[in-house]
Amino acid sequence: MSEQAEILLREAQGHRAAGRAGEAADAYAALLAIKPDLPDTWFNLALMQRQAGRPAQALASYQQALDRRIRGPEEVHLNRAVIYSDDLGQADAAQLELDRALAIDPNYLAALLNLGNLHEDKGERDAARAAYSRALAVASPPEAPLALARLANATRFENAADPMITQLRAAMAAPGASHADRAELGFALGRALDEVEAYDGAFAAYADANAASRAATGARYDRAAQKAFVDRSIATHAAPAKAVGSTGAPVFILGMFRSGSTLVERILAAHSGVISGGELALLPRVVAGIAPYPEAVGGASAETVQGWRGAYLEGLRAARPGEGLVTDKRPDNFLHVGLIKAMFPDARIIHTVRDPMDVCLSNLFLHLDRSMAHATDLSDIAHWLKQHDRLMAHWKTLYPDILTVDYDALVADPRPEIERVLAHCGLDWEDAVLDFHKAGGAVRTASVWQIRQPLYRKSSGRWRNYEAHLDGLRTALEH
Repeated sequence: MSEQAEILLREAQGHRAAGRAGEAADAYAALLAIKPDLPDTWFNLALMQRQAGRPAQALASYQQALDRRIRGPEEVHLNRAVIYSDDLGQADAAQLELDRALAIDPNYLAALLNLGNLHEDKGERDAARAAYSRALAVASPPEAPLALARLANATRFENAADPMITQLRAAMAAPGASHADRAELGFALGRALDEVEAYDGAFAAYADANAASRAATGARYDRAAQKAFVDRSIATHAAPAKAVGSTGAPVFILGMFRSGSTLVERILAAHSGVISGGELALLPRVVAGIAPYPEAVGGASAETVQGWRGAYLEGLRAARPGEGLVTDKRPDNFLHVGLIKAMFPDARIIHTVRDPMDVCLSNLFLHLDRSMAHATDLSDIAHWLKQHDRLMAHWKTLYPDILTVDYDALVADPRPEIERVLAHCGLDWEDAVLDFHKAGGAVRTASVWQIRQPLYRKSSGRWRNYEAHLDGLRTALEH
């Protein structure tokens, strides 16, 4: 390798180690312009391009790695599948890549797990269970708990004597089970027991799962830091953002996790004029480049705001091309309404809400990643909810055009609420929105099976099934 190539390689590696994905990608690209026959470098370039929010470029670089006969091509096909599924919303292309990976290695566990997950996203329960069953059959002991948990999550349970429930309990109690294993298995066991109405056992399983999750990640919720962030956001955005022009804004759907945001998006997605965006990472990527945040938003120049908006829209066009109104359904974007309105003064925002007891309990039952550390403890969830409520009250004072949609009102009497949502988005009525559950396409959500059903009311007041365990939550919400 020439001296110049060595310098570029070291530069790329340095940027990568420092977390500067865009700069690392540029350095790798410069190296490959000099010495293109380096399949592993094409692979590394693709990794950095994806992290930098350049999915189409990453796909092309992975293809270069395949064309140059990289070792382990099945991993490249897997990574391409993840881009198609997670970044571009192209489920069929993702499945084709997974099929190619499994044609190379039929026992490739990661591809089998991703294939099962893809079938879940598409609402194909039998196919999902088949893929997870194959994964469980080929998994080595350290990997088997995850495969079992995924299989259980795709299974319908009718009674507490189901052998898989026994299998989940045994796997959790196994001496070699890690904290991460027990978390995966515990959430699956809790869901199974909830489904068969064994509520005390379900609550105990979820409690064990959350304790294991805390032990596995070491993540802890910092109440003081969250309150301080809300204080700073309110102080920074003391007045409405100045309009600096706006075009192409999506519909932002936000609120607490498990408050009905997916349901609202799926109803909208059934409309012929809407493109479902799902939980896009675009706004958090913009936020990551702003320091200090949120204070820098308040003093930003028109040119700076236009740069943020341009970066967001570039990513949106790449992720969800086509003509139509796009949805950006990321619940925790409620933290960034000030930035949204700075970039898009005319942005339509839908805020989903739900009975506080139900939404807190549903968060406890949801296996979120370590960045949502509050979700492993009911009193922490209550604190997060109260900070959410405080911040949203401020946003609505500044921006009264934010539409609030109550989950319980929506499922109790759908048509009036759906009419409000469509009117807010400037859309005419279409009967298809009432049959949203019949729409095809993949949906990435924790409520993947619920949104394949017609509207139902059984989740309203669900907390009453667990009332004996919720005195502490009620107290936390009242004080």
